[in-house]
Amino acid sequence: MLIFAGIISGLPAGAVQFFSTVNSENLFNIIIFLVLSALIIAGVVLVNEGTRNIEIEYGRRGTRSEKVANYLPIKINQAGVIPIIFAVSVVLIPSFVSGPLLASTNSTLQNTGSFLAINFTQQSILYNVLYFLLVVGFTYFYTSVQFNPEKIAEDIKKRGGFVPGIRPGKATTQYLGSVIARITLPGALFLGGIAVLPFLIQSSLGLSSFAIGGTSLLIVVSVVLETIRQVESLMVTKNYYTFLE
Repeated sequence: MLIFAGIISGLPAGAVQFFSTVNSENLFNIIIFLVLSALIIAGVVLVNEGTRNIEIEYGRRGTRSEKVANYLPIKINQAGVIPIIFAVSVVLIPSFVSGPLLASTNSTLQNTGSFLAINFTQQSILYNVLYFLLVVGFTYFYTSVQFNPEKIAEDIKKRGGFVPGIRPGKATTQYLGSVIARITLPGALFLGGIAVLPFLIQSSLGLSSFAIGGTSLLIVVSVVLETIRQVESLMVTKNYYTFLE
């Protein structure tokens, strides 16, 4: 909430600066920007809340055999904003290294530092391509750390459950691994697109006065959605208490 408040507090000043540049020449680009902003926010919500529900059946023993169906929800975006944070930390290293290299007396080191200083700015293509690839790579890495198909398959087996059409054990592990690999791809590509969004907007529309950072956008949307869920939960709890009274 503190980070969310800090981001929101800077929006009014940014909005004033942005709309102060509105004129008849760039009015069409600004309209396109506003429409794209609404679509991007909707996309962030969909990806953040999107899940792939895998059906799990549990057998019951009793007078007659019954099957109880349940679902294992797997989020499209398992990693959240962590891949972007990791990628920013790595992609800024060349610009930090370029300073000491430029100060060196060795011509080779100076040329290397000059190359890094020129090609690893936030407005350069190489910087943003590397940034995008790092976000995609860290998304897969962090998802593999968070989601362990072997452990989940073992838990399902211990509870007497199984995925319909898939044998318990190793086959279930392979199936869950293939599912998480498939659904992580669109989530990783979307995170990468959000990360390089300011560069794409600036280069295509020429609007540089009001750039939305991918991390800030994801944090704002995540906090808003979580707050809505908390409010709904409190309202439901209050209704239950009223009913019991």
